[in-house]
Amino acid sequence: MADEASDFTLGKKLFSSAIPPCGICHTLKDAESEGAVGPILDELKPNQLRVITALNNGLGAMPSFKDKFSAEEIKAIALYVSKASGAK
Repeated sequence: MADEASDFTLGKKLFSSAIPPCGICHTLKDAESEGAVGPILDELKPNQLRVITALNNGLGAMPSFKDKFSAEEIKAIALYVSKASGAK
């Protein structure tokens, strides 16, 4: 990604502004979210590919978001979630 800092910022914004917001289901300390339905992202520490796959295809009760976000927006969310959760 050309500018990781701006992609991180965009990803954080989209994490909170998605409809429904990701934090309704997911806990992520950096986003100050405490969702109780999906996995706790701070514990799961998903890498970017795992987040991209979940956003594109849905996973369990989580719907696909590929019709709501562009590929670049999905990459930004994945970057944000992976970095904010401490993925390696």
